[in-house]
Amino acid sequence: MTPSGFAFDRPVLVTAALALCAFVMSLWVGPDGWGFPQNPAAAEIVFREIRVPRAILGFLIGAALGLSGAVLQGYLRNPLAEPGLLGISGGASLGAVTAIHSGLAGKVAMALPVAGLAGAALATVAIIALAGATGSTTTLILAGVAVSSIAGALTSLALNLSPNPFASTEIMFWLMGSLTDRSLVHVWLASPLILIGCAMLLTTGRDLDALSLGEDAAKNLGVDLTGLRFKVIAGSALAVGAATSVAGAISFIGLIVPHVLRPFVGHSPARLLLPCLFGGAAMVLFSDVVLRLLSPQGDLRLGVLSALIGAPFFLWRVLSSRREMGP
Repeated sequence: MTPSGFAFDRPVLVTAALALCAFVMSLWVGPDGWGFPQNPAAAEIVFREIRVPRAILGFLIGAALGLSGAVLQGYLRNPLAEPGLLGISGGASLGAVTAIHSGLAGKVAMALPVAGLAGAALATVAIIALAGATGSTTTLILAGVAVSSIAGALTSLALNLSPNPFASTEIMFWLMGSLTDRSLVHVWLASPLILIGCAMLLTTGRDLDALSLGEDAAKNLGVDLTGLRFKVIAGSALAVGAATSVAGAISFIGLIVPHVLRPFVGHSPARLLLPCLFGGAAMVLFSDVVLRLLSPQGDLRLGVLSALIGAPFFLWRVLSSRREMGP
């Protein structure tokens, strides 16, 4: 085990290898299939300006969603917890939709991701204000649900009052989530915040292991619950808020990945963190590769594909649980 509470064991190595494989595949797959244009100059531009930013963002966004899902499930001790539960992704979506609705996104190139970051920041402040610094996990969940509901309602209002059909279409496409047409500017904007957020979340491993025994036991083991709460909320806000601000809402990643990997780490919250980081990156990148092969024109969105994968997975989990429990 490392000082921060996670181990470099087989699940970490396997998921890291999968993420690396998916990253390389993402660099080699385009709308026309495998490979690059035959023109060397065009191939260089495609590689540098299109595929590299898309692959980097796919890795970082998947890592942010997978890791934050694992941390939130460990902290809230709820297997159904995921990044959208705290309302951070909803706030980021609302900020981006506001930029589209107001026309600012069409006038300023980076208005969309910056507005998404501002929305995530406001949602985080609202959650902290509602839940308090020392409130229970139940209070935190309720605050997150409240903020998420308000953000969702305001997003629907903006869509309903959109000034023209083109704005409505743009809002709908953005809400579906995508890595299409992302550039190195988006990478430079989002990557520092995602990396800082993930670094904060990775330091929670030992505390999450202690918290699995209960809050009283965690206190007796020397866990600073207030500090842990801050790292979970701030880390999730930075990582998920930045990811959502540049790619839109990509659902189910933070919910599925911890469920898939948990049996391979002995159900230890600390040992689950790094596998979920790499597993989330691999899932987003593989999904994006499949997306480019199935829909070269970009008609199918990444958020839609992740939802189509996630819903059957939980249906399978429900049926499996019923069989395990018996008649």
